[in-house]
Amino acid sequence: MKEMRRSAYALAGATLLCLAVPEACAQHSNPQLNATMPPVLYRSASEFAELPGKVILDLERRGCQIPQPAYSRKKTNVIRGEFAKPGQTDWAVLCSIHGVSRILVYWNGSAEKPADIAEFEDHIYSETDAAGRSRFLREINAASKQFILRHYRAYGGTVPPPIDHQGIDDAFFEKASVTWYFYGGKWLQLTGAD
Repeated sequence: MKEMRRSAYALAGATLLCLAVPEACAQHSNPQLNATMPPVLYRSASEFAELPGKVILDLERRGCQIPQPAYSRKKTNVIRGEFAKPGQTDWAVLCSIHGVSRILVYWNGSAEKPADIAEFEDHIYSETDAAGRSRFLREINAASKQFILRHYRAYGGTVPPPIDHQGIDDAFFEKASVTWYFYGGKWLQLTGAD
């Protein structure tokens, strides 16, 4: 069931991306282009000293690498926030294994049973610039109540539930984003930036 839901989210996300930015999908449908794209810059979990030690060990055990967006000079895609309830510090990491990224959410800093959401191939969040260089453009950030409500009011979409903690904004830089919000024991896909 979890696998079916994940596949549905992946298909829905890829479909929305292709509808919104057709050239992003067209450029990656060419296998020769994919073979010539330079690699994405990845960082190891141990480069993020702010992460709890148990979380670093779990990420390393899984073989996670943390992809970095091309436009950022700082380390990113590791965030701290209150993603389950107010007052609880959780960690979210964009974890890539063999070119497929997902967001792992470590509840209260524990390495036990992290949530695994938003799995997509890294190339879906890449584009080629005029010089032919591949640029990875996916980034996660903590989303406040104000962010969630402002984007819902501006763009519509799924009506947010009562907001009492943060969500995770999952962005394709300068294209669009989705905000993941944990409510009632499951992850809701709310409107992000357009």
